Formats: sequence, C-alpha cells, structure tokens
Amino acid sequence: MTAPILDKPPTSPAERAAQRRQKRAAAYAEAASLGWKVWVAKIVMLGIIDALAVYAILVLVGQGQWLVPLIIGVVAVVVNVIYLRPGMLPAKYLTPGLIFLFIFQIFVVLFSAYIAFTNYGTGHNSTKEDAVNALLLQSQTRVENSPIYPVSVLERAGDFFLLATDPKTNQVYVGGENRPLEKVAHPEMSGDTATGAPGYRTLSFGEIAQNQDAIGNLSVPLTKDPNDGYLKTTDGSNAYVFLSTLKWDPKADTMTDTKTGTVYYDNGHGSFQAKDGQKLEVGWSVWVGFENFVRAFSDQSIRGPFFAVLVWTFAFAILSVGTTFILGLFLAIVFNDPRMKSKKYYRVVMILPYAFPAFLSALVWAGLFNTDFGFINQVLLGGASIPWLTDPWLAKFAILFTNLWLGFPYMFLVCTGALQSLPEDVVEAGRMDGASVWQIFRHLKFPLLLVAVAPLLISSFAFNFNNFNLIYMMTNGGPQFADASINAGATDLLISMVYKVAFVGANRDYGLASAFSIIIFLLVAGISWLGFRQTKVLEELN
Repeated sequence: MTAPILDKPPTSPAERAAQRRQKRAAAYAEAASLGWKVWVAKIVMLGIIDALAVYAILVLVGQGQWLVPLIIGVVAVVVNVIYLRPGMLPAKYLTPGLIFLFIFQIFVVLFSAYIAFTNYGTGHNSTKEDAVNALLLQSQTRVENSPIYPVSVLERAGDFFLLATDPKTNQVYVGGENRPLEKVAHPEMSGDTATGAPGYRTLSFGEIAQNQDAIGNLSVPLTKDPNDGYLKTTDGSNAYVFLSTLKWDPKADTMTDTKTGTVYYDNGHGSFQAKDGQKLEVGWSVWVGFENFVRAFSDQSIRGPFFAVLVWTFAFAILSVGTTFILGLFLAIVFNDPRMKSKKYYRVVMILPYAFPAFLSALVWAGLFNTDFGFINQVLLGGASIPWLTDPWLAKFAILFTNLWLGFPYMFLVCTGALQSLPEDVVEAGRMDGASVWQIFRHLKFPLLLVAVAPLLISSFAFNFNNFNLIYMMTNGGPQFADASINAGATDLLISMVYKVAFVGANRDYGLASAFSIIIFLLVAGISWLGFRQTKVLEELN
C-alpha cells in the first residue's frame, strides 16, 4: 500500500513566482480553449471601444478639457485589462452595467447638482470670452467711408470663410467666424482679385444664394483684438469693415459704450453691469453657490408659485393613490365574490383602460373636457359652457378624474391578486368566532392585504408625484399664475414646473430648474424612506 503524493506548498519566493506563472499560463490556456472566434470577437469589440475612446479624448482635448478625457482614458485601460486578462469573471459581467450606471445615472445626478449651483440659463450659457465676442458682434455698425474689400466665399469642413483682397496693398487674406484674417501664400487670382486658396473650395454664385443667411451673418475679425473690427459681406462679392459700439478693455475688465460713454463692469454674477444697474443682455455662466436655492424660498414671485405647486403635487399624489386604490379594491372585492357570475368577462372590461397608452388617453380626455366642443359639455350637460381645463379647481378635478380612469385597473389587478392569495383558514377562523363580514374585512383581510400592496402603494405615490405625461397632455400646467416670475400654472406638478422653467419660454433658467430637481429628489427620497420603514410594521403581521 502506498500513501498519496501531496504537492508541497512553495516555500521560497522563486517557487511562489513559478507557481503564479503556472496558474497564469493555465488560465490563458483555458481562455484559449474557448475558441478563436470568441477571441476575435473580443478583440474587435475592444478595438471599437478603444477607437471611440481615442476619438472622444482628441475631441475633448481639442476643446480644452482635461478631466473628462482623463476619466475616459482610465476607463478604457481598465476595460482592456478586465477583458484581456484571464479570470476576473465577476468584473467581466459587472463592468458594462457599472459603466452605463455611471453614464446615465450618477453622471446625470452629479451634473444636475453642479448646474444647480450656477446661473446657467438663457443669456448665461457659455464662457466669459464667448459673451464678450457676442456683445461685440451684436453691437456692430458699418464704418463710414471704409475701404471695400473684394471677397470670395470659401468652404472647408462645412464652415464658411472669406477670401479678401486688400484694396490698398493687394495682399490676400482668409478668415472665418472664429479665425482672424491671415495671409494666404499662393492664392488663385483673377486680375487683382483673389478667387481661391489652397485647401479651400470656392463657392459658386448658386451656393452663395443657397447659404445667404449663414454667409450674411458671417463676421470675420480683422485681427485677434475684436476691438479692431470685422469684415462682413451681404452679396458674397464685396465686404465692408464693421466696428462695435462697445469697446472691450481686458485689463480693466470693462465694456464701454462708445456712443454714450457708459462703462459696464463685471458684477461677479456673470454679467456686465453699469453703476445705474443696467445690464448688458449677454452674460456668462458662473458659480453662484446656494443662490438658486435661496431664490426658490425667498423670492415671493418664485416662492408663492413654488409652494402652491408643492401643495398641489402632494395632494395630487395622495388623492390619485387613494382614489384608484379604493375603487380598485372595491371592484376586486366584488369580482372576488363567488356569487359573481361571468367574472372573466367583466375583468376584461375593467382592465381595458390599462391597455391604452396613458398619454393617448389623456389627450382623449382633454378633448372630452373641451369647453366649447367637448362631449361632456355638449352632450352630457346639454351644451353647457363649463371651463373644465381653464378654471384652476375644475382643471384639478378633471385631472384627478382622468387619473382615476387611468389608474384603477392597475389597483384592481393588484388587489385581486392579493385577495386571492389570502389564507382561507384565517378567514374561516374568523367566521367560526362569529365575526361579521365587515369585521373579517377590517381586522383580517385588509391588514393582510396591506402587507402585499403597501410597497406598491408607495411606488405608485412616487410615480404620481412625477406624473409628467398626464399634466403635460391634459393642461400643460395651466391655467398660468398671473403674478409668477417663473413659468408655472395651477395644475403644474413639481416635475412639469421644472421642465417649463428649464426648457419652455424665452427665459430658461437651468440653474433654478436643477435646484428644484434636487429639492424634488430629496422629497421623494425622504417620503419613500419613511414609507418603506413603516411597511416593516406590517411585515410583523405574517
């Protein structure tokens, strides 16, 4: 009889290193055994990812950004290491999900939080340098008796350029929207006028006519200093010198109106402002700290509509959940009664509203509630003129009624399933003890039912708290508040108000909208946390 031979554990560093190499070689051999097709597919996918990463890095670095390209580069390296190295199986499965989680969830939240602390919005959506250029371009006027520059319109990579011939020196220059005039070494000439330049394509008369608006708005700086003026053309053959009535002084950080002598200073809030309080329209984005949050609670023209919308949002969410749950539970109890005949046909009818898209049903109900042509006024009420969607209280009633129509089938299905899962022995024990039908429902069925449906009620509350589609399709948040400085109405929920503040109207305030979004997130998170904490009490009933 012979004893089994056991591998001796490595004792020296050289033996341990040799064991690691053997394990690595075995892992590579195992990975290779999966087949060359898997490796080819993996290499191709990684090649595509690396190519996209390199392209994104080059574009972002070209725009002067460094943090995001660095993150993209690190992520690309990590992905290559994970998928090229044998082993690390959990990381191979988790990496795609983690990347998408970061891009579509974490990044969005962090970016919204960042915007909430800035004045980003209409007139403040770029850098200070861009704002200075925009102000100088907006206030341009043609210089009287300025020389006329013969020009040709050129195109390269989709951008337009002016090829100008100096009428005094016959020197040829080319420049674009963000590129001052520079000399051309070997231009194509027709007499004394340049008609082409190496690397550019000269536009024909027809092409100039087709792009008349873009070419007419083209302003080419004469030099790197925007105070020296711009060349502009209206017909594509001659250009004139334009100067701005505003003069930019980068050392003093001021903008001076040369006509009135008014000096505008940087007010530290992303605008040039005169001593009398007058501001220039175009500003830039700056960090404002908690200013947007303070405005939401301190500015009366914002605070009033905000609290009105906040109260209505809670009322809408609570009433929507309550009414749909009560109606759905009632119908579920009725159809769960064994004496009810043809239940399957009635159940099909009950869930029909659930089968139609919610936004389409909301549009249909908006038409039914129309004051002048709606079915309710014209047919059911005999031609009455009731402003269902333009009166604040009637509009709220119409929205709740429509949401009841849309929401009760879901609660009906939930309650039906929960009722059918209740243990019959408990109910039978109640009957044996002489409890009435109401006592059995109140003290046995309903508490057990809540154990199953309470989490769904909480999620339904969170859904209705942000039920944007119904509000947008029914009333678009109207009727509007007359004394509000923000775009908000009597039936707006917080989410629809945020949408309108950010994306609707001439004065879009992304910073304030992001601040509202954070407030909504905190409210929903707090309510959900409290709700789920309370449901633990119900679990003890089991």
